[in-house]
Amino acid sequence: MLFKYLSWRSATTAIASLLLTACLGSVSHIPKTEIAPPQVAPVVRAPAVGQQWIYEVRNVFNGELVDILTETVVSVGPKIQIAREGKKLGKLPDEIQEPWGMILQDPHWTPPQRFTKVVPLWPQELKPGWSGFYRTRYQVLGVPDNDFYWGLTIQANAWNRIKTQAGEFDTLYYVSTADNFQSDDWFRLASNRRDQIWFAPQIGRWVVRESFGEYLWLGMTGWAQSIKEDYLRWELIAWK
Repeated sequence: MLFKYLSWRSATTAIASLLLTACLGSVSHIPKTEIAPPQVAPVVRAPAVGQQWIYEVRNVFNGELVDILTETVVSVGPKIQIAREGKKLGKLPDEIQEPWGMILQDPHWTPPQRFTKVVPLWPQELKPGWSGFYRTRYQVLGVPDNDFYWGLTIQANAWNRIKTQAGEFDTLYYVSTADNFQSDDWFRLASNRRDQIWFAPQIGRWVVRESFGEYLWLGMTGWAQSIKEDYLRWELIAWK
């Protein structure tokens, strides 16, 4: 069931792409100001049991409040386990990093992924202009029989001061893109996904994350016909 994993993918028709520009104004603007990069490279907060981030998740297309998501560090060691729970949806699959900043189990998309080789969650150098490409494979969580290609590009763009309901933060804005990855759905000919992320080293997590995907089915001849996945925004409303 799509809602179970908090990615809320919707199989809309190609007509939805025509409405995208008009619908983007449905969610409130989050103030952002570009700032100079820090003179000294910032240190990302180390994980500790009990650290927590609470996000308001909204559909960017229509502004609908999808859920309130709470993420809590429950185990720290070689692997860092982050338990996730939605106010509406209840218990959700865990996130696992190994080590901190390298994702092993990613429940962000549907279906949740478990990588055969970990990939970074944020730029390995926290400075604008840095980029990296990572090639790995993933298994669908709980289904280890098959694995699929995943290629991730991370591009760091700028330092932004951003204000959310949780306060004001200095963040590194970067974009993570997975172009032409192999879907576990054999009817998909091509799939793309994109994350825009404002990452605050002081909290060890993103302050805002916006995610969007699209794919082609059999018989489609170009991206103008693509089916859109839900466009979602995670906004931090509390942390500790």
